[in-house]
Amino acid sequence: MIIPVILAGGSGKRLWPLSRANFPKQIISFDKNQKTFFQDTVLRLKKSAPIVLCNNSQRFFIKEQLESINISAESIILEPCSKNTAPAIVSAAHKALQISEDPILLVMPSDHFFQNNDAFYEAVAIGEFYADAGYIVALGSIPTYPTTAFGYIEKGNTLFDHIPSLKCSGQAASISSFVEKPDIISAKKYIKTGNYFWNSGIFIFKASVIRQEFNKFAPQIYNLTLKAVQKGYYNLGFFRIDKDLYSQCPNISIDYTVMEKTDKGVVVTFNSVWNDIGTWDNIWRFAQKDENDNVAEGDVILMNVKNSYVHSTRRLIAAYGIEDIIAVETSDAVLIAKKEVSHNIKNIVDRLEALNREEVFFHKKVYRPWGMYEIIDSGEKFLVKKIIVNSNSALSLQKHNCRAEHWTVVKGQAVANRGGEEFIIKENESIYIPAKVIHSLKNLQKTSLEIIEIQSGEYIGEDDIIRFEDKYGRITQ
Repeated sequence: MIIPVILAGGSGKRLWPLSRANFPKQIISFDKNQKTFFQDTVLRLKKSAPIVLCNNSQRFFIKEQLESINISAESIILEPCSKNTAPAIVSAAHKALQISEDPILLVMPSDHFFQNNDAFYEAVAIGEFYADAGYIVALGSIPTYPTTAFGYIEKGNTLFDHIPSLKCSGQAASISSFVEKPDIISAKKYIKTGNYFWNSGIFIFKASVIRQEFNKFAPQIYNLTLKAVQKGYYNLGFFRIDKDLYSQCPNISIDYTVMEKTDKGVVVTFNSVWNDIGTWDNIWRFAQKDENDNVAEGDVILMNVKNSYVHSTRRLIAAYGIEDIIAVETSDAVLIAKKEVSHNIKNIVDRLEALNREEVFFHKKVYRPWGMYEIIDSGEKFLVKKIIVNSNSALSLQKHNCRAEHWTVVKGQAVANRGGEEFIIKENESIYIPAKVIHSLKNLQKTSLEIIEIQSGEYIGEDDIIRFEDKYGRITQ
């Protein structure tokens, strides 16, 4: 039995401002006509029920993304804090052994691009064979150009025979070393030798084997995560592992903790166009381009522009006489950078984070378990939102101490509770909610509900809320 394990807790800093901490790249569709990276990853698994690891703020996005493609997860594990891949992966192994008797785990990030899924399936089939024999398999992509964006796997001297009944365009070999992202000179040398492969971050192993190796090489992580999972519990369909124990784990990758030390490592290569889509340069690389090698998304007009990526989500972008530029616009931020240094955009995000800028964490468009809202305008004592409530969804029963709210229905029909009295609010009708009055909003229709909310008061922060009842478990303590 193979259980896929999808790591979906990343923040995607290098794809800011479209990707934010609370709405990262894996759950964004960069092309409105396509699935998100996370959905593509799940669908690549051919309806297999995965274990998904994500953080608390992403839990409802992940659940909605699965439901929209009719996939049920084996378990959605909530990481109480980000601790890199080592604690996450061994936690998934602990959980998998509660679900099944020593399954093979296929561990993969949620934001990868494969042009040839067949090559991926072939490599997984070979990897399953070696995993069943007790090896820890890393999938390596055969590199097509030197790059500093990826880590590398160096193959060892031992070459393994393929299983005759399976075909694979790559090869299987022992692992000599893992190499962090190199400089460009080293990357060019690696390509010439033919002994190095891009580290895809995809692993295949038995749950028992990876636990044994963690217990051997990283016993602190093994014991903390084991106890954290044992103390875990289900809440609203999500599995919450113990925060106090998990937070004591070091922030470290599986490469450092196990893969660089184990003698059970095997690299299985695959021959497919692959990328982890971690930078705007990579988004440009794999997108359809015009005759001047430009990619334009949204309301964009280009003249005398070459080799550039320009993305508008809201406003018109007009560009003239530029080359090799990344320009990305959202309703609250604009990024402009040279394409060749787009992998360093995380540095400016770190700077914004140090300044405590909310643009690092939130969009003007904010997703909630019941739907979403978008901030249209704001001032010192007012804020205007467009709110969309999904079919058969509801906002919590709540009150605000400092602000009043005025709701106007522009599409659909709302059931509003104000002070214990219910009102049916139809299109072009409105209701006023004074401060300190308990209220809620429901959409009992089969279509989405759209309202305009005007907040006014001395303080209009999102933390001015007390929840009394909430179907999503967000009760104010």
